[in-house]
Amino acid sequence: MDRYAVTTVNYMAAVAVSLVVIVLEGLPARVGLSSLAALTTEFGEVMAGGRFSPAGSAGWALMSGLPAGVFYYLGFIYLQRSIRECGVSLSGSFSKMGILVPMTLSLVIWQEVPAPVQWVGILLALAAILASSVRFRSAESEGSGFRPVLLLLFLTVGMAEFSNKVYQNYGVNGMKNLFLLAVFVMALSLSGFRTLRRRTRISRVHVVTGLAVGIPNYFASFFLIAALSRMSAVVVFPVYSALTICLISILGRVIFGERLRLRERVAVALAALSMVLVNMNGSAA
Repeated sequence: MDRYAVTTVNYMAAVAVSLVVIVLEGLPARVGLSSLAALTTEFGEVMAGGRFSPAGSAGWALMSGLPAGVFYYLGFIYLQRSIRECGVSLSGSFSKMGILVPMTLSLVIWQEVPAPVQWVGILLALAAILASSVRFRSAESEGSGFRPVLLLLFLTVGMAEFSNKVYQNYGVNGMKNLFLLAVFVMALSLSGFRTLRRRTRISRVHVVTGLAVGIPNYFASFFLIAALSRMSAVVVFPVYSALTICLISILGRVIFGERLRLRERVAVALAALSMVLVNMNGSAA
């Protein structure tokens, strides 16, 4: 299937879910020009260590969501380019290790320091990511050496994840659906333009696949922001990434009969243990 067609439908589905949730929550009645005024008025105080009001958070959702949508889309583009130029193994490793960007920035900017037992869990999660992603084979088998696209992949995926934290740190949780709407509208605009420019015909199978991807895509970001509102980013991102990898491995075994190699079994065990450890004193920041 054409990746751009599937991606465009995926973003259309995410936008549709965002709109439904926003309407059900009654947000349109609370969002208007006053939100932008509140954003302007509160911005200085919030950057000094406060948090936006609900009205200001609505403006903040739009302001931070649009650039986040650019990172979401670019992360997808560079993933596809990297797979083509460097192979699946290197691309998967650099993509998963993109969580180091939000982890490091959250630690430096907001001093989100985990408890000692959580540090152990974080290290186990990172070990699980490495164990499941890195394949020990010759460079010639999947492209040779480091290439700039790998760095671009690492940075764009990392910044896309960090964007969720940026909104959550200053905006109220009740406005996160407006933030996600802005994210996916921007990503849809970029993806849709590329699809139209390529004159890609969107078929029924593209629609079905895009819907199957887009709805989970929306809720992944939804629950990630909810998790960030309860735990520090230094804890959330490595566990989120490690458990995602393990879930893929397990479902691959159950649904497609893919045999788990020893390192993948080790990764599942490490991720499960890391989840237990980081939830000890999980509210620490």
